[in-house]
Amino acid sequence: MKFKSVFDIIGPVMIGPSSSHTAGAARIGRVARDLFGRQPKWAKIHLYGSFAETYKGHSTDVAIVGGLLDYDTFDERIKTSFEEAEKLGMAFEFIPETASVEHPNTARIVIGDERSEMSLMGISIGGGKIEITELNGFPLRLSGNHPAILVVHDDRSGCIANVANCLYKYDINIGHMEVSRKEKGDMALMVIEVDQNVDKEVLDELTELPNITQVTRIAD
Repeated sequence: MKFKSVFDIIGPVMIGPSSSHTAGAARIGRVARDLFGRQPKWAKIHLYGSFAETYKGHSTDVAIVGGLLDYDTFDERIKTSFEEAEKLGMAFEFIPETASVEHPNTARIVIGDERSEMSLMGISIGGGKIEITELNGFPLRLSGNHPAILVVHDDRSGCIANVANCLYKYDINIGHMEVSRKEKGDMALMVIEVDQNVDKEVLDELTELPNITQVTRIAD
């Protein structure tokens, strides 16, 4: 196995005790909050595999809540995230699950408020690294380690080309891109990892493209 940097081996700067169970969990929570676009009012956190077995002892629970509060992996406030969530009025519950999953460190986070709700499944793959594997029923593969744009759109010809041309116009390079759909001609999702953070001007232009229904970004 090749590593791009020393941080692939020792993991990120983080609150302990475990890069997989703490730093990775915090990142899953924070990506969920980024994709939701605002502070959720409530969260139901389903834990699978070793997450379900050891989440209290390894601080997976406080880490995920800290991520939902937009705390980074090294933020000392993760240790008191339960209290901070209570101050902000965010209710949460942990639901250990017994169903078998492909990866032992798996969490499904369902968050919402009076406006909407969102479901996300993520896995912690070690060294603080994560993958988001599902979003509102769409299968995907999102690392959370790079800036990204998520585009919900109607499954129509030309949508992918229009989005790519818009990014080209602003000299934004695409590092990785995946497209999934629920059914032919139905709702579809583009997941685009890029090399730099995307300005609101670009997001607004993407939103105005034909057959685009929602555009969300994850900043670096």
